[in-house]
Amino acid sequence: MSVQAMKAGAVEFLTKPFGDDVLLSAIRNAIERSQATLGREAETRALRDSYASLTPRERQVMALVASGLLNKQVGGELNISEITVKAHRGQVMRKMKADSLADLVTMTARLRLARAPGPNPPRPLDHGSLGNKRHL
Repeated sequence: MSVQAMKAGAVEFLTKPFGDDVLLSAIRNAIERSQATLGREAETRALRDSYASLTPRERQVMALVASGLLNKQVGGELNISEITVKAHRGQVMRKMKADSLADLVTMTARLRLARAPGPNPPRPLDHGSLGNKRHL
């Protein structure tokens, strides 16, 4: 039975007999884990919504900048001027609500974006919640 419960998602077992304090503690821990998970999922949804607001060109610029390329290199890769890259990069930072390049790199990693040069913008690899892992 315990194997079935673990496969179904159980994270803790209480052995009988148990006191009220043990039960209340287990319930508190479960609520805290649930709140943390819901918070991460809300952050991920907000991040995906921000990413969805980017234009295809802004997505390209975001992926290239986050991969470590300089503005001049991004411009060369996309055949646009460095000034245009700076404008797109500024829009990306604003729309993604990133305070720094490090924030943008972290967001790119959380979205699991792969660098994709060329006309097609990168897309998130998984359309589900980032925290959920599916096993087949």
